[in-house]
Amino acid sequence: MIKYPVQTFEDSAELLAKALGQHDLAGISQALAPLNTSEILEQLERLGTTDRAVAYRTLPKDRAIEVFERLDAALQADLVSGLKEADVAEVFEQLSPDDRVALLDELPATVAHRLISGLDAKERALTSTVLGYPQRSVGRVMSPEFVTTHPMLSVGATFARVRSHLDDAESVYTIPVTDGGRHLVGVVSLRDVLRADESLLVADIMKSPLSVPATEDAEEAARYCADAKILALPIVDAEDRLVGILTVDDALRILEDAETEDAFRSGGTEPLRRPYLATPVGTIVKARVVWLLVLALGATLTVQVIGAFEATLEQQVVLSLFIPLLIGTGGNTGNQAATTITRALALGDVRPRDVFKVFAREVRVGAFLGLLLGSLGFTIASFAFTVPIGLVIGLTLLGVCTMAASIGGLMPLLGKAVKADPAVFSNPFISTFVDAAGLIIYFLIATAVLGL
Repeated sequence: MIKYPVQTFEDSAELLAKALGQHDLAGISQALAPLNTSEILEQLERLGTTDRAVAYRTLPKDRAIEVFERLDAALQADLVSGLKEADVAEVFEQLSPDDRVALLDELPATVAHRLISGLDAKERALTSTVLGYPQRSVGRVMSPEFVTTHPMLSVGATFARVRSHLDDAESVYTIPVTDGGRHLVGVVSLRDVLRADESLLVADIMKSPLSVPATEDAEEAARYCADAKILALPIVDAEDRLVGILTVDDALRILEDAETEDAFRSGGTEPLRRPYLATPVGTIVKARVVWLLVLALGATLTVQVIGAFEATLEQQVVLSLFIPLLIGTGGNTGNQAATTITRALALGDVRPRDVFKVFAREVRVGAFLGLLLGSLGFTIASFAFTVPIGLVIGLTLLGVCTMAASIGGLMPLLGKAVKADPAVFSNPFISTFVDAAGLIIYFLIATAVLGL
């Protein structure tokens, strides 16, 4: 075995690459040994699929299970194909039911069925409960492993019940209170249980519960949990029976994924759903090419508008000099408005029913911006060319900014109203639409002012 003097994280990365290149399993293990779990995750996420599977198999059993649990579901699915079936079954059984479901969604149906069949009856039932809810619902990401208490139980009995479920409950810091029919009637915190006299009944210290139905959108439920600043949000069915909990760490992960998705789509690409260096080139191409084709088709509108006003441009060639400035300003103004409203929708600051309020505000914002930029454009263009040309540029900037801000504010609300991702209706489509509409405004104003 080659001895590798590991000192720092950077040393480990270099030595890991060297050991992988030489197919030295002992060297790979030695390169990973001094790293903590987070550092091992970072190293694995930077490797290709085959090298990642090789490196993972050199980890000690306990560390391997811990690392697997913290990998993204897409990377877990990649690992499954590179591990022995016995190894996969072992780590699959160690996952919590909600994490199992996330992995199953990434696997082929035959593999998923085989893994579920290998679970014992209890774990299979818990996993099936989560699998039964629709995609993107909070029921799909909740944990069905929790500890409850009853209003008529004593504080002492409740504490004993919590202690008996420390190994299998997802969280014990917020304890749902249910009646004999499993209906949610309250919640009590572990802090209150520890502080209260053991002879008191739970009914004396419990609080009114916050909850959401299992069919609620996962992002909405996560936002509700984060805004309420609670450690665990009870999830109920249509009859208000407790079926699971959404913990704050899962809620924050859902919100992070949602914001990542919005950021990608507002930039005109699909989210990668895995670390960049761990994503195959073909997958990156697929994520980008569809949007590029859509935007390229949309850009033909701009070409058609220019073609329709070709005679106007021939009479005043100087007008062509300002086309990049005007369509760029319009696109940027629309994107600013769309980004602001998309974020406000995510935070719950606005709703689709606020469409008229948003429109009125964005019209005013766009008009003010257009007045400022138009005044500047009028001054510069009049000095560089003529006053009529300056007037055309100034009025166009006023009109384009007002139009772009209005459209940019409305498009995310339209997306939300039709139950589509507001980010999809954001920057790429707005830029394409505003470019064409801005040119129409420009040439119409030029024709009127210059008498063309």
